[in-house]
Amino acid sequence: MALYPLFADLEGRDVLVVGGGEVAARKIAALLKAGARVRLHARAILHPDVAAALAAGRIDRLGGDFDPAWLEMVWLVVAATDDTAFNAALAVEAGTRRRLINVVDDAALSTFQVPAVVDRSPLVIAISSGGVAPMLARRVREQMETLLDPALGPLAALFGRYRQRIRQALPDMGLRRRWFERLLDGRLDRAHAAGGAGQVENAFLDELERAGEWARHAAGGAVALLAAAAMPDLYTLRALRVLNEADAIVLSTGVARDAIEPARRDALHLQVPDAEADGLALEHALGGSRVVYVHAGTPAGLAACARLSAACHEAGIACRDVPSVAAGPV
Repeated sequence: MALYPLFADLEGRDVLVVGGGEVAARKIAALLKAGARVRLHARAILHPDVAAALAAGRIDRLGGDFDPAWLEMVWLVVAATDDTAFNAALAVEAGTRRRLINVVDDAALSTFQVPAVVDRSPLVIAISSGGVAPMLARRVREQMETLLDPALGPLAALFGRYRQRIRQALPDMGLRRRWFERLLDGRLDRAHAAGGAGQVENAFLDELERAGEWARHAAGGAVALLAAAAMPDLYTLRALRVLNEADAIVLSTGVARDAIEPARRDALHLQVPDAEADGLALEHALGGSRVVYVHAGTPAGLAACARLSAACHEAGIACRDVPSVAAGPV
C-alpha cells in the first residue's frame, strides 16, 4: 500500500484552492461541506458555483499575482488549474513548506489524493486507486452506493449520540458488540423506509430500552460447525455471517488459514488437531463466546463435529451445522 489512508478534520481550518473552473468548483464544494475555510486564487472565475460562493461570502478570494507566502496560512493546497508549469512550481513551493498538496489529475505532483466517497454521514467510506485509476475508484464507489443502506447514516449518528447510555445498558464489550451487530443486521431498515431518520431513532430507542433484557438471554455461548471452503469466495452468506460474528475460531490441523480470510480480524484464532478441537471449542462456548469450528470435512473432522454437537447438547449450548458452500452448480 503506497498511500497512508486518513480522514482530515478541516473544520475551521484554512485550505487554499487555485483555479476557478468546474474542477475547482467540485473541490470547493467538498471542502465547504467538511467545514473548511476556503481561500481561492483564480485568474478568472469560470464556474457559476464558484461565483455564487464568492458572492455569498462562503469563500475568500486572494487577488493579484500568486504569492507563495499564502501557503504559510493554510493546512492543505488544491491545484485545479490547467497550467502544468504553474502546478509543478506550486507543488515545489508547497513541499518546501511541508504543506500537503493535491494537483488534480497529476498523482506524481500530489502529496495527497482525494478519494471517491460513499457518504452515509457520519459514516464515510473513501476509495482510492492511488491516483492511477480514478475511473475504477468511481466504479467501486457506485457499487458500494447500492450495497449500503441509507439507514446506516442515521444509525451511526445514533450510536454516537447514545454512546454512554449503550455502555450503561451493556457494560460487557462482547454483548455490546453482538447488540450492535443485531441492529446492523437489518432490524431498522424498515423503520427508515417507513419514516426516515426520525422513525429510525424511535426504533433504536425501543431496542435500547430492551437491551438489558436481551443481554440476559444472549449471554450464553454458541457453536457453529463449518466445513472449510476451497476458496474464500465460495462461502455461503450464512457462513460469512458466522465467521464475521465469531469470538473464537477453532481450526482443525488440515485447514489453511487462508480458508478463513473473510473472518473477523479480532477473533481469537486457534489451530489444533481434530482430537482436541471439540474440547477446546466447548470450553470457549461455556465461557460465553460464539465459536466456529472450521474443519476439513475429513472423517476425523466429522467425528469431532459429532462429539462437539453431543457435548453442546448436554451442556445446554446452542450448536448448529452451517452450510459452507451452496449446493448445486455455481
